[in-house]
Amino acid sequence: MGRMSRTRDSRGSGPSQRQLRVGEAIRRRLAEVLQRGEVHDPELDRMAITVSEVRASPDLKQATAFVLPLGGGGREAALALLNRHRTELRRAVAAALELKFAPELRFVLDDSFDRMDAARRLLDDPAVRADVARPATGDD
Repeated sequence: MGRMSRTRDSRGSGPSQRQLRVGEAIRRRLAEVLQRGEVHDPELDRMAITVSEVRASPDLKQATAFVLPLGGGGREAALALLNRHRTELRRAVAAALELKFAPELRFVLDDSFDRMDAARRLLDDPAVRADVARPATGDD
């Protein structure tokens, strides 16, 4: 019963420290593999791909890598190349980590930079600037 209640309590509180640690270790190793060109594919070697975050599942059997090609261009091509070499990348990552199971890698385009740009554009809008600069009153 104690084990079940711990599991239930931790579901809504975000990832565990272990998930965060494993995700960061996978992120570092994956970035290193891509940077060094350890996957033997000239197309992939020509691309500079940023691995911004890796989220590990609670059982550590799956890992979602948020990626973006440097400069933002060729997103779909980069995703296709990463998926084509998923098994080789998984093997390279697992060799460096001491886990019971090699996590299944899933690649997703990182849209956080796009969201930041959209927020910046919104904040640069003259109407929004005027509204932000207006003194707050108790009438709102």
